[in-house]
Amino acid sequence: MSERLIIFSHGQDGEPWGAKIVAMAEAAREMRYRTESVDYRGIADPAQRVAKLLAFCKESGAAPVLVGSSLGGHVATAVSREARAVGLFLLAPAFYMPGYEQHTPKPAQCAITIVHGWRDDVVPIDNSLRYAREYRATLHAIDADHRMTANIGSIVQYLRLFLGALPNSSDNSSNHPSNHSSEVAPA
Repeated sequence: MSERLIIFSHGQDGEPWGAKIVAMAEAAREMRYRTESVDYRGIADPAQRVAKLLAFCKESGAAPVLVGSSLGGHVATAVSREARAVGLFLLAPAFYMPGYEQHTPKPAQCAITIVHGWRDDVVPIDNSLRYAREYRATLHAIDADHRMTANIGSIVQYLRLFLGALPNSSDNSSNHPSNHSSEVAPA
């Protein structure tokens, strides 16, 4: 079996080992994933973040699961195709933001789950609804704000469910988005 790797990308004002990432990484390690988190602090330009994550993925040599929060979700998705991602787990991803709609990335052909808060006042949940509909991603809409810090337990449960459904090999051809259903689940 090939190495199972999960790479986390934090949001614009986040940090590489914040509370959400620490909790998710612990769950991923329990499921025998190697965990890494890229440090984007001091890098405001999304294109530079994309380049950093892509270089990190290439250096790892494995087809990763990419996890991203807010801007980190945008960055992870932008890299997913070239990095041969086997899955995308996104928290309130910064998609279809005003003035940047045309920069919303097309994902790799892999499993995609989005978790987004109904009370998000930074990235509207409608953006994730649109993305989930367009790419047939699973969407969990929860009673949360943008940071979702009060919902870490739910996020970890959704991550476990997501990782448990992924194939064990690095061949993601069976992970085409058309093989996944869309849903809006209560928290």
